[in-house]
Amino acid sequence: MKAILLCGGIGKRMFPITEDKLLLRFLGKPLLQHQIEGVVAAGLKDLVVVANPQNAESIEKIVRGLSGVKAEIVLQPKALGIANALECAEHFLEGEIVVLNPNDVFEGSVYASLIQEARRKAGASCLIGYEVKDYFPGGYLVVDGENRLKQIVEKPGRGHEPSNLVNILVHLHRDGARLLSYIRKVQTTRDDVYECAMDSMVKEGAAIQVVPYRGFWAAIKYPWHIFRAVRFFLDGSQPSISPSAKISPAATVEGRVIIGDNVRVLENAVVRGPAYIGPGTIIGNNVLVRDYSHVGANCVVGYCTEVKGSYVGDGCWFHSSYVGDSIIADDCSFGAGTMLANFRFDEKDIKVRVGDEVVDTGLDKFGTIMGTGSKTGINASILPGTRVGPNSFVGPHVCLTKDLGPNKMAVMEPRYRVIDKQIDLDANKKQELMKKLESH
Repeated sequence: MKAILLCGGIGKRMFPITEDKLLLRFLGKPLLQHQIEGVVAAGLKDLVVVANPQNAESIEKIVRGLSGVKAEIVLQPKALGIANALECAEHFLEGEIVVLNPNDVFEGSVYASLIQEARRKAGASCLIGYEVKDYFPGGYLVVDGENRLKQIVEKPGRGHEPSNLVNILVHLHRDGARLLSYIRKVQTTRDDVYECAMDSMVKEGAAIQVVPYRGFWAAIKYPWHIFRAVRFFLDGSQPSISPSAKISPAATVEGRVIIGDNVRVLENAVVRGPAYIGPGTIIGNNVLVRDYSHVGANCVVGYCTEVKGSYVGDGCWFHSSYVGDSIIADDCSFGAGTMLANFRFDEKDIKVRVGDEVVDTGLDKFGTIMGTGSKTGINASILPGTRVGPNSFVGPHVCLTKDLGPNKMAVMEPRYRVIDKQIDLDANKKQELMKKLESH
């Protein structure tokens, strides 16, 4: 049985986070690696990974570094959906296959449930279904009294859901080649060829069983969904402190905390779990890291900074800042006094603009989404739900109230205005500063 991991899609709703979702790191590993480890633990060691031209090299490094796994990389030149991805992998679809979306986060038990049900009942396919209370922008399953599939409705729109059962892309097909033959017969103008193919199979008498799943599930469709993934991985981890970490006797580390290699926690710092501190990171004097914060590798969380409930990428620097319920990509730098507000005066849920749409996050506490390589000046403030594009600067004393695009600067003259960025930073200076800190 082969596992087909669909990694060729492009996340259009994640901006300003431009890193591929399945390459986001949790507890020091890319999400894809976590997913592959779960697949292998279920006994599926023959993998086919469908990649796109942008992520193929990174994916290859991940799979080649795993032992006991046979993996083939297949290129999907354009992000044309699930059906096209399977067509690209045509030569590997003989016999039983498990098709899965590694951008979703779920418990490893889902594979055992799927395989057990397939062994227990005859039929063409088995699908995982998940009951939801609120609208989810995905596919919905309509089943009969014995959980046999009657229909799949892809993205029906809010208020038009045919059931409360969402389709999670962990599917077992007994005959991959047969599935592909149905895919090639579909005629549709929507991005639902794969779903239409299974509808056609049902109409022609094929038995497709839906397996209810009640464990943890989080689909990373928007940046704020990263928070749920962080909670999942931290809640499933054990506290650990690397032997090479140096923690001051005057510091406090308590709760479920994971501290990586060569981390330094200085005097009077507090790290209160659940929390993760990546390798090589420095937690400075009087710093507070708390409440499901996930700080990446080689960061400097400087004097008197508070990081609360935030996901912070690698190589980020802070000084006397407040980082609340925010998502900060790699290589960002905050000037002293930077404040990321995370709570509205009216206490309402925070909305974020995604393309031409304003989306309700469902969160009453949510700060900033900041793209790779961005920077703030001293005493900068950013209001809740505001996005800062990659390689952009928020100047000193600016109170940023609206999204800032990529490669822009917001400056005060005496009010801020947005101009093209004309400053290039010297990467060597940061390395020199890090060496000085390490030598102390």
